Amino acid sequence: MLTFEQKQQIIETFPELTRKEVSMKRLNYHYEDSLYEKTVVVQHLHPNGNGFVYVEGIPGYETDDRGLVNIREATEEELIKTIRDAIRALSTDDAEEEEEEIEEVWVNEQGEKLTLLEEEGFFNIYHGYNLEESFGDYREAVDYLKEENFKQSGGESE
Repeated sequence: MLTFEQKQQIIETFPELTRKEVSMKRLNYHYEDSLYEKTVVVQHLHPNGNGFVYVEGIPGYETDDRGLVNIREATEEELIKTIRDAIRALSTDDAEEEEEEIEEVWVNEQGEKLTLLEEEGFFNIYHGYNLEESFGDYREAVDYLKEENFKQSGGESE
């Protein structure tokens, strides 16, 4: 386990974070350029080595009900990755990501093509210009295509 001092040194290699002392000798590190109201990246780093990083909504992390992951047992590599992910999430505009809509071509063994398009929150499957099916989420649409023996064109399907 990394010591408090080691964690502090690692965290302070991120120049975009601002250190703020809180009660009981704990430290918080804020990302002041956050696009969101939330600015705390590292919360309550304690001299006993305990602390938390805010990773709410980032895939791959199991968080508590506040969106925090405990870093008490984190390795140097894990701590660096977690902090990078947290900063990236606070500096990425969700609206920009949503503009990148899905458009995939799926083909069956007979060479028939279906197009999967994300449109206004729905996942629509088209045969040419005709709407074949519409789904509320991507996974349902992909399951349907696989059941109908279609494979994603140009690579592996999920």
